[in-house]
Amino acid sequence: MTTVAIIEDDAAYREGLARLLEASKRFQVTGIYGSTEEALAELPGHPPAIVLVDISLPGQPGPTAVMKLRELCPETKCVMCTIFEDAENLFAALQAGAAGYLLKSTSPEDLLAGLDELLAGGAPMSRPIARRVLASFAKPAALASRVPGSPSFEGLSDRECEIMEHLARGLVYKEIAVALGISSATVKNHLYRIYGKLTVHSRTEAVVKWLGRETKR
Repeated sequence: MTTVAIIEDDAAYREGLARLLEASKRFQVTGIYGSTEEALAELPGHPPAIVLVDISLPGQPGPTAVMKLRELCPETKCVMCTIFEDAENLFAALQAGAAGYLLKSTSPEDLLAGLDELLAGGAPMSRPIARRVLASFAKPAALASRVPGSPSFEGLSDRECEIMEHLARGLVYKEIAVALGISSATVKNHLYRIYGKLTVHSRTEAVVKWLGRETKR
């Protein structure tokens, strides 16, 4: 089973989350902490595969926990699990190195699916968060269709730009495949090339860079 630790100051929520993970029979909860300080004192000695982190914690906030865990436990993936949908908290978490951002209102099924996506190499984001990211960066010019043959962001092809637009709106690989009339395998192949062109290593990094492209023009 995949090992998971939880950093959450709401006792009722963290206990419920732990029960959900254990009941899935796919995840083993190896640590539950009420603060960043508690987690940092123990996790480096036995780093789990995943750490679910709240943003608003007593003492050092969630993004600080993520940043320090990336240094101390480089193989561990951190996912924010929070009530906050605002852009400030979102981008603080992503800049710190969070591999995903899930809302606490996410259904149990979707939360588990998000962790499965993370283990498969993706970067789970609740759909309201994906829409928030898009709204934060979008400008009228950025929403217009690109004329084939015109200069492209970081050398992306027309198809790759289409895939990035769908990815930025929160669609998963299968949904992108259906929308574009191609296979999921083709979508993944395109994404490998996109990651190389954008010099990123995850869906989250690609979306943040894609949505920020207009601010650099």
